[in-house]
Amino acid sequence: MSLAEAVSRYVRDGMTIAMGTGLESCIPFAAGHEIIRQGRQDLALVGPISDILFDQLIGAGCVAKVIAAWVGNVGAGTAYNFRRAIEEGIPRRLAIEDHSNLTVALAVSAAAQGVPYLPTRTAFGTDLAREHPRLREVACPFTGARLLAVGALRPDLTILHVQRCDRHGNAHLWGNLGISPEAARAAETVLLTCEEVVEEDVITSDPNRTLVPGFLVSAVAAVPYGSHPSPTQGYVNRDDRFYDEYHGETRTREGFLDWLNRMVVRADGHAGYLRALGEARLAGLSPRAPRLAAPVSYGF
Repeated sequence: MSLAEAVSRYVRDGMTIAMGTGLESCIPFAAGHEIIRQGRQDLALVGPISDILFDQLIGAGCVAKVIAAWVGNVGAGTAYNFRRAIEEGIPRRLAIEDHSNLTVALAVSAAAQGVPYLPTRTAFGTDLAREHPRLREVACPFTGARLLAVGALRPDLTILHVQRCDRHGNAHLWGNLGISPEAARAAETVLLTCEEVVEEDVITSDPNRTLVPGFLVSAVAAVPYGSHPSPTQGYVNRDDRFYDEYHGETRTREGFLDWLNRMVVRADGHAGYLRALGEARLAGLSPRAPRLAAPVSYGF
């Protein structure tokens, strides 16, 4: 289905949504832009490294809460909309559930495994666990050792961008994975965007690369360049210049609103966003040379 139809059908106000679970790769920017266009509100966003996608959704007024290890601009530092929301309540106040990359990964992994928490020794000796709603000190039932229990975090929806999948949602994903497989298994619903939809025999030819099985997936939308400006390994390189430009343009609230109207709200969907970038710029993001993995044999 189209990206607009998928967002309309599966994204609701007040949802907890995991996005940007591949660390700095395969961040579903196009889906986030469509959420902004459709005016969703009161979202809680989950992601270990959220990149400027969270900043854009926060600036557009879609977000009530962030559950993350870091919110910023991976190329330039500060995410100005996030900072304005925290310091000045612009465009609205924002609740924060602070994590390390490991604790948010453990929280999502616990939900993926269907257990109420996972134990760890991380975060002891820091302020992170102090009065945290999802971190509790416990005693190991076998040794009595002091441990930290990380409570399960089950998103209502996980949105992933992948290289390719078939029409049933069986998805091949490679490169930086982050917690994408865990986020897919933890969520109530999964929405995929992909660089291309391929025939089923392409997926079944390499089953070990099928990291998201189709029975978990509710919707698939073919969205080439759907992760721009973040990279999709083997398809699109990172657009480093974009991060610097965004940093400069969004330093003020007025600058961000100009950027948002030009690139997202008044753009004709994702196609309009790509036209605004221009063909030459997109062509320059293609991998300079293929680096193919060695073929494997599933023969028996």
